[in-house]
Amino acid sequence: MSLLCRFQDGEQTLLIDQRGKRHLIMLRKGETFHSDRGWIKHEDIIGQPDGSWVRTSKGTRCLALRPTLAEYVLDMPRGAQVIYPKDLAMVLFWADIFPGARVLEAGMGSGALTLALLRAVGPEGKVITYEQREDFARRALANIHMRMGEVSNLAVRLRPVEEGLAEEEPVDRAVFDLPEPWHLVEPVTRVLRSGGVFLSYVPTIIQSHQLSEALRRHPGYSLVETFETLMRPWNIDGLSVRPFHRMVAHTGFLTVARRVVPEEGGAQPHVEHSEGH
Repeated sequence: MSLLCRFQDGEQTLLIDQRGKRHLIMLRKGETFHSDRGWIKHEDIIGQPDGSWVRTSKGTRCLALRPTLAEYVLDMPRGAQVIYPKDLAMVLFWADIFPGARVLEAGMGSGALTLALLRAVGPEGKVITYEQREDFARRALANIHMRMGEVSNLAVRLRPVEEGLAEEEPVDRAVFDLPEPWHLVEPVTRVLRSGGVFLSYVPTIIQSHQLSEALRRHPGYSLVETFETLMRPWNIDGLSVRPFHRMVAHTGFLTVARRVVPEEGGAQPHVEHSEGH
């Protein structure tokens, strides 16, 4: 396999100019990219190695790269607010999304979480996603197809998740981006296998509190915990070493629980939090 992975006609490219401005474009022969810093013919990029430098008609240098999933999520068209990459990374780790897993998702939004889940479960796994708004589902599917092409391991249900759970086969993980996930605590027990993970993403601590209480009251869940992820970039340039003035601080709360076999009168174990937890 060649170390020079060259751009092809019909694939996505991320152009980053000298100011750091990003442009996500689809390469097409005969087309031209235009910006306030000049234009670039797509054919000047097609055939070049991933990671090449190109110049606009005004001499501005631009870096051409295949976008990572994180870069794609931040720049793709949105019909709804996306879950940020820092939270997507935590979702995949704390929900323990593994190759071959069957994952139930609800709240498709613009497709960021669905994309991350599809890549993590791989071709042997499956993602079953519920979305009530058809316009959101159309936008999400367009973003998924733009990034991954046709996928055979995604099932989209255009209805409330509560209405479909009785018909679903067992799943390994349940991941939700919904405003009232506490309504799903009991219904999800019908499909989430014992030992599986229930994970929910919500924007406010009031929602997290209500969900956490519902999970703790239910005998079919244990090890309930809630946390948020803060990400602070640093500027390192010669002797100038300092944190950025702006950071991606609070975006949402993650609440995680394990599905367990109910035990009459049994108290839930306490989740210990060490300094590194």
